[in-house]
Amino acid sequence: MKTRNAFAALAAVTVIAMLGATVAAAQDQTRTVHVLSRTWAVTQVSEEPVIYRATRDRNNLNPYGPPARLRTTQAIAAIQKATGCRVIRSSMYQNISGQFFSQVSCG
Repeated sequence: MKTRNAFAALAAVTVIAMLGATVAAAQDQTRTVHVLSRTWAVTQVSEEPVIYRATRDRNNLNPYGPPARLRTTQAIAAIQKATGCRVIRSSMYQNISGQFFSQVSCG
């Protein structure tokens, strides 16, 4: 009985440690850039092919923020600024939440 409890406790500690490492790794890869007075968070979401996600900060939906700009143009500039690579425009898409995903070409 003691062995089973010790094993369960060890498994729980291992899972918690793995989850903490995953969260820390994801936070390290996120870069914040400013494009046209807007703040964007750019994160790598895939290794092969290399895909980045760009998410715009909504600034708490501030109605007195900077003037409206095209989000697609801003997302392209944000990914290029954060990665230093060229965005492959034909691979870019936007989900219903307003996040942009795109492959990049570093070459």
